[in-house]
Amino acid sequence: MSEIILMSDARVAAVPVKENGEPLVDVRDALLVDDRKHKDSQGAEVHLRRSVLERLLAAQALLPDGLRLLFVEGYRPPALQRYYFERYADELRTAHPDWPADRVRSAASRYVSPPEIAPHSAGAAVDLTLADAAGRELDLGTAMNADPEQSDGACYTGAGNITDEARANRAVLGEALDSAGLVNYPTEWWHWSYGDRYWALLNGEPAALYGPAELVNS
Repeated sequence: MSEIILMSDARVAAVPVKENGEPLVDVRDALLVDDRKHKDSQGAEVHLRRSVLERLLAAQALLPDGLRLLFVEGYRPPALQRYYFERYADELRTAHPDWPADRVRSAASRYVSPPEIAPHSAGAAVDLTLADAAGRELDLGTAMNADPEQSDGACYTGAGNITDEARANRAVLGEALDSAGLVNYPTEWWHWSYGDRYWALLNGEPAALYGPAELVNS
């Protein structure tokens, strides 16, 4: 297995950002959207940077007949990202009171990005899965947003403890998104991004295209 670079890795934070000013756009007219995150984000979650949406549409065109992307969450306000990160870090501190702060931060970043470098808060990341023509969600091995503890590590994209069907569905999703230029965060099969620091590091780009953003008139 190749090295998994976590969001907490200093190499991610070291990537500079050259913000290109691309707007956040609403994806609802373009993609099938699930509203399970609406309560937390109150509508902000249906936005992405324009080029990220364009790449998702390109990926969807590559899917086999009868399949489409099921969009769950894109943009996440920085304050909400900070809340998610600290909540999970607190759970880890409670479960492992002997862990030093750097270990808690690293472990937390398997599941929630540190707020200062989070791709979701840049409008660069998307959580998504596959659906059939009727909009029914396919089996990809775990519930979306299952953490490593809940799923016994099955949330990792390359996990071996999932069914053959789920593995095949992950492969279909991954091939389409990779071909469209997005990168996966390998501890979360559902998380893909373009233009953020993580994407830049994995692709050897000199800088990220997008930094943290604020949604206006959400």
